[in-house]
Amino acid sequence: MSDIQFHAMPDGRRIAYRFAPGSGPALVFLPGYMSDMAGSKATALFDWAQQGGRACLLLDYSGCGESDGDFADGTLSRWREEVLALVEAHITGRVLVIGSSMGGWLMLAVGAALGPRLAGIVGIAAAPDFTDWGRGADEKARLRAGETLYDDNPYGPEPTPMHAGFFADGQAQLLLGGEIPIEAPVRLIHGQRDADVPWDISLQLAERLRSDDVQVALVKDGDHRLSRGQDIALLLRTVATLSKGPA
Repeated sequence: MSDIQFHAMPDGRRIAYRFAPGSGPALVFLPGYMSDMAGSKATALFDWAQQGGRACLLLDYSGCGESDGDFADGTLSRWREEVLALVEAHITGRVLVIGSSMGGWLMLAVGAALGPRLAGIVGIAAAPDFTDWGRGADEKARLRAGETLYDDNPYGPEPTPMHAGFFADGQAQLLLGGEIPIEAPVRLIHGQRDADVPWDISLQLAERLRSDDVQVALVKDGDHRLSRGQDIALLLRTVATLSKGPA
């Protein structure tokens, strides 16, 4: 990770990123909630891209990993702005966006903003609208009142917070209730033993996407992370096939 660089946003906050130049479409990986570009899927994708001479961009959202900021200030809108700023700064051609979990929600917003530059998207346990289907009425009321909620974290010692600002911004960007204006090819990978994001969310997403070129791959014994060797191999095969389109 010695090749980490920093991009300064207009307000001065610095966003950590790694960029490998190469052929297109450029791969952009969006990590999940409270995750960063040091994760196994992001690292495997970047290494694979470098070996094949493909352009690839990784980043840490503000408040995550090596980037400036407080996680409590993070929202989908703020992180979307950061992703698009880095794409504008480093990528001139078409873009293939890969999103994991919350990154699968963010990739839809980024993809819609890219318009004709979007070559395709790949979702890994994509979690659009999780502020809505993932919370009961009492929890939503507490979040609307400004409270921070803390959930058990199976991946680390500290509980996972959801802040009121993130919740409000997410509720303003719900997608599964209508058509999602993505017309590029879409591939969705989801484990059927996912304890965090029900796999039928990917089926709902497939139905709502405007694109007709949508495929869903269900991994019967796959968990939420989909970070095993065979899971990462599936991801790389999927990206390789999808990126063979015009750059």
